[in-house]
Amino acid sequence: MRVTSSKSKNAESLYIIKNVYIDGKRTSKTAESLGNIENLKKELSLDYDGVWEWARARAKDLAAAEKKDEHQVILKFSARKQIEMGNRKLRHGGYIFLQQILKQLKLDKICDDISSRHHFKFNLTDVLSTLICTRILNPSSKKASFEIAQDYLMQPDMDIQHVYRALDVIEKEKDVIETAMYHNSKNIIARHTGVMYFDCTNFFFEIDDADGLKQYSKSKENRPNPVTQMGLFLDGNGIPLSFCITPGNESEQKVLRPLESRMLRDFKISKCVVCTDAGVASKDNRLFNMIGQRSYVVTRSIKKDKKHLKDWMLGNSGWFYHDKEGHVHGNINLSDLDESVQKIFNRIYYKERWINEDGIEERLIVSYSPKYRAYQEKIRNGQIERAEKMIKNKTQRKGKNQNDPARFIVETKTTPNGEIAEETHHTIDNDKIAEEAKYDGFYAVCTTLEDDVSEIIKINKRRWEIEESFRIMKSEFKARPVHLKNDNRVTAHFITCFLALLVYRLLEQKLEEKYTVHEITSTLRKMNFLHFEGDGYIPTYERTELTDDLHKILGHRTDTEIVSEKKMKKILYDINF
Repeated sequence: MRVTSSKSKNAESLYIIKNVYIDGKRTSKTAESLGNIENLKKELSLDYDGVWEWARARAKDLAAAEKKDEHQVILKFSARKQIEMGNRKLRHGGYIFLQQILKQLKLDKICDDISSRHHFKFNLTDVLSTLICTRILNPSSKKASFEIAQDYLMQPDMDIQHVYRALDVIEKEKDVIETAMYHNSKNIIARHTGVMYFDCTNFFFEIDDADGLKQYSKSKENRPNPVTQMGLFLDGNGIPLSFCITPGNESEQKVLRPLESRMLRDFKISKCVVCTDAGVASKDNRLFNMIGQRSYVVTRSIKKDKKHLKDWMLGNSGWFYHDKEGHVHGNINLSDLDESVQKIFNRIYYKERWINEDGIEERLIVSYSPKYRAYQEKIRNGQIERAEKMIKNKTQRKGKNQNDPARFIVETKTTPNGEIAEETHHTIDNDKIAEEAKYDGFYAVCTTLEDDVSEIIKINKRRWEIEESFRIMKSEFKARPVHLKNDNRVTAHFITCFLALLVYRLLEQKLEEKYTVHEITSTLRKMNFLHFEGDGYIPTYERTELTDDLHKILGHRTDTEIVSEKKMKKILYDINF
């Protein structure tokens, strides 16, 4: 900083100016206006030379304060002056917390290796990091993602054509990216591959013609459109491991083994327990996970089971439970339980036996939870209320799935005498309600493990995380509907969704799972700044406990009243590739 003067016909004024860079060009900016020299002479009781010495000392103090981020910034605005044409002051900043994780995952090293083998010139790291960050913060089309990134604190080095060219490369290098991300993530957080969760879902396309990966099949969301199928593995902490994309009409049973085989080979995993639902628990898949040091835990449908097993599973006698000290209590009869007692309400009861089906010796474990029973009853009562409203409003229809309230509506077309009625009547099907209520609170699994029952129940309880992961991709990350046509680019789209889920889950772990996905994503989306070139960045977001925790992870703070250009440059340097 230095002192300069401005002379007019009748007066001379002093200013402290500093050098700044605006649009890459060096210029000067007034840091402080000190005032008229004659007035300063009177106020400070100094002569002309003394005022100049005082001004130079003031400039030195300001420079020292700015170096320590202890200075004050005064911004002046004119109510008459128009803003500059094309000057966009709002900058998105939430992405820096995500990019820090991508840097820790060594995304740049992965992309440099890919670039060296494909010999293209564009910046693959910036393209892929942009697609990942925008999928979390501003899920949209590839073109929109490119445009959104232009308002980041630091704009990525890429053109729109690079985004589309990169998709083909990303698809070809899927296994390389996935494997490297897994190994690099172990430097961020412990990966618990002793237990792995697998499931399938599908994503719909807003098209009419089936083609390639896009095929007609039963949609998870009851859509009439073609779908593609995703198989997903998570580790024991709910962190994504691997995924695959297959045609929407392919059987779920065929997805697990090829994906698991590649993952076991590339990730160098030999001992694991694979936990799945009944939909992918075919004989071949179970036999596959009995090889070597592998085991499985799969859900079992009590409703569809054989009568003698169903009677045993739902029977009142022969139940056990573990107390808090780990002691086993047995010979419990469920009909004797007073579920109004809190400790009984919160317990999980179980019984087990070995069975032989399809030539496989398995351990069948059934559990009963009064708390889970009450939850299922509450959900069903709400569905019954909606079914009653449908009858009252004459909006009844056939129930499409097991959660549709219309399944409780029965249609009567005949009179009590068996004759055809003049009008069709709709009533609540109490027999169906009673039949469903029989299974409330019960849950069954089959396994080859010989561990303590409480450990097996604990393993299975975390299966909800894979369902949540699918919901995050579909809802928060808006992974569907998919608008791409080329199969290679469809797969590349889901690679970016998978990587976005990985980055989000790692951030969630760093935040000690204290916040919901909506709280985290909505907070990151609001972390914007107003940029005043030469002065700094003013945060426009609300400071909360979550933003404080994010800054602890980042190792820098962006929640001061203004963030200096120098400080922001240091932050961006630390998180940039």
